[in-house]
Amino acid sequence: MEGVKLDQWGYEVKTSSDACIAAINSYYHQVLSYGRRRDVILEAPKADPDCVLGNILAASFLCSFDPSRVPTFLDAANSCLDNASGYEKAVFDAVSYFISPDRDDDVAVDLHSTFLKDYPRDLVSLTRAQVLCFYMGRPDLSLQLVQQVLSKNEKANFIYGMLAFPLLELGRMVDAEKAAKEGFEINKEDPWTQHALCHVYQYECHFKEAVIFMEECSQSWSPLSSFMHTHNWWHVALCYLEGNSPIDKVAEVYDECIWKELERSDASPVEVYLNAVSLLLRIYVRGYIKVFEDRLKVLAKCLTNKAFWCLEWHFDVLIVWALAYTGEISKAEDLLTGLKSRLSQMSKKKQQRMQKGMLLAEALYKYGKGENEKALELLGLQFDAIDCKAIGASDEQLDVFNEIWIILLINGGETTRVLSIAATEAIEKQLKKREGAPFLWRLLEKCYHTLGRPEAANVGERASALAVAYFT
Repeated sequence: MEGVKLDQWGYEVKTSSDACIAAINSYYHQVLSYGRRRDVILEAPKADPDCVLGNILAASFLCSFDPSRVPTFLDAANSCLDNASGYEKAVFDAVSYFISPDRDDDVAVDLHSTFLKDYPRDLVSLTRAQVLCFYMGRPDLSLQLVQQVLSKNEKANFIYGMLAFPLLELGRMVDAEKAAKEGFEINKEDPWTQHALCHVYQYECHFKEAVIFMEECSQSWSPLSSFMHTHNWWHVALCYLEGNSPIDKVAEVYDECIWKELERSDASPVEVYLNAVSLLLRIYVRGYIKVFEDRLKVLAKCLTNKAFWCLEWHFDVLIVWALAYTGEISKAEDLLTGLKSRLSQMSKKKQQRMQKGMLLAEALYKYGKGENEKALELLGLQFDAIDCKAIGASDEQLDVFNEIWIILLINGGETTRVLSIAATEAIEKQLKKREGAPFLWRLLEKCYHTLGRPEAANVGERASALAVAYFT
């Protein structure tokens, strides 16, 4: 048809411009492959200012990177809506609500679910909906969405990585591994599929296998966004750390594969800092921070920049700890004040969802200052980091908060027996899922010693045997 072209899903787009549709299709690829050139979508409105799809996707992209420009593209899309295809109108409805400041997350998910029933091959819209589910802490909804369109995308590139991740988050490791391996067979350079397989190996405490696999895959990571590039290396560093590799290996990954990303002219500092501070908190919990003290001070100075605050709750929680630990107390308090203000402006439903995230931020502030008793008092005796998923963190990213809580219990258990018992129960619960983790066995050994249990020696031997086994 004249003035109509098909995008890569086969859906109609009202445009006569080959350059416009090429930019849209290139944007699809960048989103699904976690590429660093998602700004290519800005070429679509340049090629055809009247293309609704080009304009609304540009607005969606800019919502995260330059919000002040969003109204220009949103208005342009809206002004041409009468001439748009049915598909474009549906995308406009889904995206314009998604980027609305008054968005109700549940309504937005429902809107995308309805959209995907009519347009199941649009995997970028599926990705958008899954991101929303992630920040809601609802992997169950994310799984439902991908299962809804799976029959229409059985051989599609990227679909199985999108299936694997919510399966991971729901603890269905066997199914997640199967899905990820299927995706890997379709495209061995799909970073989300690689990431999912690493999650599985890491969860199963196959640390050496995870490192070998990811380092082989790393040859394909140069085109990735700063987040995906440094996040995949974050997983590698964690596997070295958890597997009791020499700490120099962790430092090498931090310096050469995470921090060095900042040298790229198109790097996103926020995305780099998130993975850097997340790794340094793990290192602190493991007792190796002295090796990284200077690195943490450099990072904390960067994090005093308020431009990096109140972008992502998970990042904010980590920033609060880093600032408090390095003595930037007034800055940490300013950030906490900002988070409380942000919370007060949310709907009651969202406030309830984020309340535990706010409590976690306050506890990490106390923890960073070394006020461990106050941190534990805030977290309480029934804490479980999984209840904080709405801060926008995976189970793997949340694990460190459970470790902090357990250590606070252990430290308190030296004077209060009930805390040692609570710590022991928490560790034993974790070991049922990850019995190959040396660090958990070390923590259990401390608990048993405190409680005077004779099994302490055997537990210590188990930890030592596991530590030796991984990287020798």
